[in-house]
Amino acid sequence: MHVNLPSKYYFINKFDTNNIAKLDKNTAIILRNYTSEINLKTIINLKNFCKKNGHKFFLSNNVKLALNLKLDGAYIPSFDKNIDHLSFSFTKNFLILGSAHNNKEIKIKEKQLVKIIFLSSIFKKNKNYLGINKFKLLTKLTNIKVVALGGISGKNIKKIKLLNCFGFAGISFFE
Repeated sequence: MHVNLPSKYYFINKFDTNNIAKLDKNTAIILRNYTSEINLKTIINLKNFCKKNGHKFFLSNNVKLALNLKLDGAYIPSFDKNIDHLSFSFTKNFLILGSAHNNKEIKIKEKQLVKIIFLSSIFKKNKNYLGINKFKLLTKLTNIKVVALGGISGKNIKKIKLLNCFGFAGISFFE
């Protein structure tokens, strides 16, 4: 199950074929837009575009809609502590992703049955800044695959290989 999981994840706020078209097939797309209402037509167009170009496509913060549209999965942000989605019946290849910033949130994501945890922020110095050492410590507290998130650039991408993580995610890295 989930043999061909992507190791790169690109967070987008809107559907723009210019950025997505040049990505390799090992990059998944996560539609994460918290500022405007969900446009069903846009999601369906993005789903078809990703399927045609060999990308996995995940919808943020709406597991039920992702299931109904037969997407590859859903992404649950760190602030979403809800476990209502566990009452849904999932297809075999449906994947739930989630993000966390500390051990408490990692344990919540484990209860939500996520298969991959995005742990942030590894390089971006914001209120959730972890740094390399704290990131490594947190990855040892779970058996779930961990993806690095936050401040990843061409200058520090090689450091990701030192972290024993499954992959990386970002926004500006892919633009």
